[in-house]
Amino acid sequence: MMDASPRFGFAGLGVMGVPMARHLLDPGPLTVWNRTASRADGLVSEGAALAETPAALLDASDLVGICILDGAAVREVALGKDGFIAAAEKAGKTIVDFSTIAPDEAQAIGSELKTHGIDWIDAPVSGGVPAAEAGSLIVLAGGDAAAIERARPLIDRVSSRMTHLGPSGAGQLAKLCNQMIVANNMMVMAETLAFGRKAGVDVEQLAAALKGGFADSLPLQIFGPRMATHTYEPKLGGASVMLKDLKMAVAAAQAADAWTPTSERTIELYRSLGKKPGHSLDDDISSLITLFEDE
Repeated sequence: MMDASPRFGFAGLGVMGVPMARHLLDPGPLTVWNRTASRADGLVSEGAALAETPAALLDASDLVGICILDGAAVREVALGKDGFIAAAEKAGKTIVDFSTIAPDEAQAIGSELKTHGIDWIDAPVSGGVPAAEAGSLIVLAGGDAAAIERARPLIDRVSSRMTHLGPSGAGQLAKLCNQMIVANNMMVMAETLAFGRKAGVDVEQLAAALKGGFADSLPLQIFGPRMATHTYEPKLGGASVMLKDLKMAVAAAQAADAWTPTSERTIELYRSLGKKPGHSLDDDISSLITLFEDE
């Protein structure tokens, strides 16, 4: 049985993972792992221990959070040769996957780990880098209720709200709904700001002017000013990540026999950013405005 002060672990130290893991340093202990070990240097200097493999990370932890780019990478960390499944001490451990992956992948990984005594919670997050830094992410959880309750000491440190939406995979389905809204919203924002500028609107004031109205949103307040001023650094999120998630959402919708004409067109527009000279899908998502401004 886990004691009152669980040992935390975290795998995946990208733009979201580093600030999320930082919230686990106090009171600690915290062990971290990343494929590129140098990404852990800052956290190690602040008191975290560095594991050589995901298996070693799980051995050193009771609750492990992970935040990794895609399903293939999550599967490797969980089920690969040096993955969680290879840990010497597996029974009673709980892994919270904050990544955004396909619901069926989450279910398959969780099912395999469960046969080895490891609980798996799919817990994708919403709020982006600012919320990760503030510890105020929104968590959309799928999995066993008892396992989610055991994971609360970790989840509560990185989030302001967690909703249990059902069994394994339910959290990922909810996140894909979230991403469908956000991805389309980002494209409409870019189109709107480009239109406003050409029509003579002072678009640098537009986000503030619309704050509190029906058109307001967190993306508008965070990314609207960046689009209006062509500010792409520091990067808050690549267009490629949003495209990945929107493609997964459309695939899940097709599996459910749901019609998604708007999102399918938006996917085409995201892809067009990667074809523009001087641009790529690795660009900050604020650069979507160039689709509508550049001749």
